[in-house]
Amino acid sequence: MKIYIAGPDVFEQDYIEIGKKYSKLCEVYGHVGLYPLDNIVDFNQAKQKIAQDIFHANVELIKDADIVIANLNTFRGKEADSGTVWECGFASALGKKVYAYMDNTSPYIDSFNKVTKLSDGLYVDEDGKVIEDFEYPINLMIACSAEIVAGGFEDALKLI
Repeated sequence: MKIYIAGPDVFEQDYIEIGKKYSKLCEVYGHVGLYPLDNIVDFNQAKQKIAQDIFHANVELIKDADIVIANLNTFRGKEADSGTVWECGFASALGKKVYAYMDNTSPYIDSFNKVTKLSDGLYVDEDGKVIEDFEYPINLMIACSAEIVAGGFEDALKLI
């Protein structure tokens, strides 16, 4: 089975080693890992052309994959990486099974420092924004379209 490896790991300084590690784990479990940085992109062109080439190459990898395993840990804030979330949604729209892993799978509402319960039963954050409370660790649109596992990449891989 071909597995698209999604996540903000591509922004780590040791992104090449991470990709090799995840691809090797896929092999150990009898699968083929498709890592976004496996693509060959010409970086000697305009930045927006590079971005378009990366986008199209990753779309093709997702189309070629049988399933997606995604790192949905928080990235640069309270939410998962937006690019990874897009990849999960795209894969789901194509009818592909999405497995996601998170270090913390406690309800999303628990990740806020200050929560206020309103008289109508809704909860709001310190900015007065409603916090969804469905006991998922992430927004319901992702939680309902992926099988989420506590732990890391290999924990998700074991579910397949």
